[in-house]
Amino acid sequence: MKKQFSILLLLFSITGFSQSSESLKVAAKKFYEANYLMDFETIVSLLHPEIVKIIGKDLMLEKLDKYYGNDDYRLREQLETLPFQNGIIRKREGKSFCVITFRNPMRYFFETKLTAETAAEKAIWLKQVNKTKEVTFEPQRNSFNVRRITTYIAVIDETTNNEWRFFNMDDVNQLDYFKTIFGENVKKELGL
Repeated sequence: MKKQFSILLLLFSITGFSQSSESLKVAAKKFYEANYLMDFETIVSLLHPEIVKIIGKDLMLEKLDKYYGNDDYRLREQLETLPFQNGIIRKREGKSFCVITFRNPMRYFFETKLTAETAAEKAIWLKQVNKTKEVTFEPQRNSFNVRRITTYIAVIDETTNNEWRFFNMDDVNQLDYFKTIFGENVKKELGL
């Protein structure tokens, strides 16, 4: 009887984990797709609710709009679908965390024609803000192709109604919010 119970418990654990893993894949794809389509409402709905609570939904929508387009440049994700590298789902104090990384090519189209000097300045700036060395200026298009690694942190906790919600680590503010909400120890445990 004990043996049958143990086997049954193991099967429920495996099933629960695979469902959680599958729902993570679906949610991550939806979150990236919303960024690709610049669907700001969906992006905000998939962010961890504590970020939206701290910043406010309207201000978050405004920040996203300015991130993707402003007086200086227009930013576009280049690929519609990307292969994600999902880390191990880690559980801590009733919360589940997963680090997701992927190669994410972006294109910055600048509104005013860049000279060789201003293009060099923009290249340095893009390398810094995107944490990459892979920045290529394309003078004919007045744009930069930026190849970077994007990191999402997916979280399920009591505030997310047991659904995966995200922090986008491309945004330095979201990393700070993550540390504020969950603490430095969780950040270190996830290898960030």
